[in-house]
Amino acid sequence: MTTTKHNHSGGRLFTSVVGTWIKWLVLGSFAGLLTGSASALFLYSLEYVTELRLGSPWLLFLLPLGGAAVSYMYNKYGLNSAKGNNLIIEQIHGGQESIPLRMAPLVLVGTLVTHLFGGSAGREGTAVQMGGSLTEWLGKRFRVSKLDRKILLICGISGGFGSIFGTPLAGTLFGLEVLAIGMISHQALLPAFISSLIGHFTAESLWGVTHVHYPMGSVPAFEPLVFLKVLLVSMLFGLASRMFSELTHALKKGFSYLFSNPMLRSAAGGVIIIGLVYLVGTRDYLGLGLPLIERAFSGEATPLDSLGKMLFTSLTLGAGFQGGEVTPLFAIGATLGSSLSSWIGLAAPFLAALGFIAVFSGATNTPIACFIMGVELFGADGAVYMFMACIISYLCSGHSGIYTSQRIGVSKHPWLSLPEGMTLGGIKAERNRTRVQDNADQDHHNEPS
Repeated sequence: MTTTKHNHSGGRLFTSVVGTWIKWLVLGSFAGLLTGSASALFLYSLEYVTELRLGSPWLLFLLPLGGAAVSYMYNKYGLNSAKGNNLIIEQIHGGQESIPLRMAPLVLVGTLVTHLFGGSAGREGTAVQMGGSLTEWLGKRFRVSKLDRKILLICGISGGFGSIFGTPLAGTLFGLEVLAIGMISHQALLPAFISSLIGHFTAESLWGVTHVHYPMGSVPAFEPLVFLKVLLVSMLFGLASRMFSELTHALKKGFSYLFSNPMLRSAAGGVIIIGLVYLVGTRDYLGLGLPLIERAFSGEATPLDSLGKMLFTSLTLGAGFQGGEVTPLFAIGATLGSSLSSWIGLAAPFLAALGFIAVFSGATNTPIACFIMGVELFGADGAVYMFMACIISYLCSGHSGIYTSQRIGVSKHPWLSLPEGMTLGGIKAERNRTRVQDNADQDHHNEPS
């Protein structure tokens, strides 16, 4: 009798496991097909508008008008789409809002307008938002449960990321790791992998998308002096990522304070960017920044390149233009690493590759995904150094990042106690509140009795 019960129990368990695998093979594949196709459409469109901008320099003067038009479009029709990546992260954490299907075309058009007229932005945010919007729609069509909805949204992030950069393994880990600092949801591991892998092959094999790869060059032998040099530059990468995050958030807050109307906000940002172009005398810091990355790997970057790209991108995003942060982060990291080559005594392509993934790691708090991306892009020869760079940058960036809805799973530093589940935006708000209170107490203490 007992044996019969065990057999029935084992049979039900086997059926349940197989059924779950089949379910996510189907749903994950659909998610990958949707995100990969959306990424392919976006990449081809982005290439087209970038060529238009480069061939017609006068388009830069329409940047304020383009920014105002996109802000009007979001304000009029976007619902909650303006929250961007943070909306998707919030819903995975149990938020009660719906992710509208219109987010996908809105962010697609908004990002293309940004790049057509010369804004400095990336492409990851667009891919992730399209992925989240499309998988939300997919979940509604299949009437999935609340838990499966969260997993599908993770599939949207992973599929979008993996297909936009041609890095399916990094895409898998990014969708899992970006949700909470110090924690990875293994429950969604298989679905995220299926979505990212299918998304990558959909974009590359079905639609013919090609991805640019950069040579890391020769990797130095592992010895104490090289270890110390990599440790030092990795700390600088972490500080750079924190500087970018803090600058972008500060500019968003500043523009919102000065211009309550989002259309005026974007228009003003466009005017400032045009002025900066003529002040610095170059257009190298507009767009994705791919020429800057090429310059970094050829050893021709200067320290001003990383600062210039950081300022232009933070201004673009702070003023309310659409687009991602990751490709500009690649450019900031690669140019910073390359420019340190002559000072640190290591090859420029090697340091550019480390900076490429390490600044991204610190700004997104996803060191494992960034390490995997490094292996996918540059090969495994420099794996030890890439892992070092990603981890050290992650630790040195502190509890900051480009995604304010990212939560604290485990504090980065054991001596710093932070409430589990608090968002990065919540940490910043609490710090500001404490700072205001301390200033008020100090003013009260200095008052004459």
